[in-house]
Amino acid sequence: MSKIDMALPQLQGQMFVTDGGFETFMIFHEGQELPYFNVFLLNDSEQGRERTRQYYRRYLPIAREAGQGFLFDTNTWRANPDWGALVDYDAAKLRAVNIKAVRLCREIAGEFEAEGIRTLVSGQIGPRRDAWQYDGQMTVAEAEAYHAPQIDAFAEAGADLATAYTLTNTPEAIGIVNRARAAGLPIVVSFTLESDGNLPGGKPLGRAITEVDATTDGAPAYYMINCAHPVHFAATIRHAGHWVDRIGGLRVNASMKSHAELDESETLDVGDWNDLAQRYQRLLPLLPNIRVLGGCCGTDHRHIAAVCHQCFPRETAAA
Repeated sequence: MSKIDMALPQLQGQMFVTDGGFETFMIFHEGQELPYFNVFLLNDSEQGRERTRQYYRRYLPIAREAGQGFLFDTNTWRANPDWGALVDYDAAKLRAVNIKAVRLCREIAGEFEAEGIRTLVSGQIGPRRDAWQYDGQMTVAEAEAYHAPQIDAFAEAGADLATAYTLTNTPEAIGIVNRARAAGLPIVVSFTLESDGNLPGGKPLGRAITEVDATTDGAPAYYMINCAHPVHFAATIRHAGHWVDRIGGLRVNASMKSHAELDESETLDVGDWNDLAQRYQRLLPLLPNIRVLGGCCGTDHRHIAAVCHQCFPRETAAA
């Protein structure tokens, strides 16, 4: 564990709740027009910022009743050059919107802190290209240069850490880790998994984690799994090796459908949040170092409330 990671309370045993699928909630439930899932556009209007505040406020009573901390991920999954260009955001506008996102989360975090809830703000990074398709073109050097402006903006804005979600390949993960380490920012790596429990392209999760750790001297603070339902990876975890100890967080999908099926769906599949919560409870004993619990596509505050109710019984939280 590096010195910059040692300050992270989740690495000292503190548990954190985080939110559900911000993008799917805003688009399908709130009716927001956000082309290409570019939810960072909300940060550039007062109306959008207020919608973001109201979104997170739904989670305050959930974290309070669970007796856990709350981790804010900025709404910047696609605030990078390729996706930003599709909505006419150049480098300067992207830098500004990434900084705004950190500051907005810090502002809302103050409301949670006033209620006695410990908070963290994580700058959210997404892949350069499609999150559901294997990216065989990415190189470590390309990833390091490509993601540098966003990582540097998070560091400048005072984020507590950065988290790279829905990565499909190890070179991009390694490049992101290298840049975050150079910026002095703790970094978490989260991979997309297909319905067979492997990364897009077929690489096993354990191999991906081992490769990134070996190449970066174990620099990631921990790893996460996101954008997959527990039915897709439970068997993988159940038969895992020592690498499973490096998994520190879960953000799962509400739906049991594959990415291909979800891509063809015209409506949002919110699944069964009580069933999802029970699956979370069964996974936790297999993941001894889990410290962050949240959701991904299709999930919202109802799913997270059910997860907390199942995994953090009130009598335990009160103790």
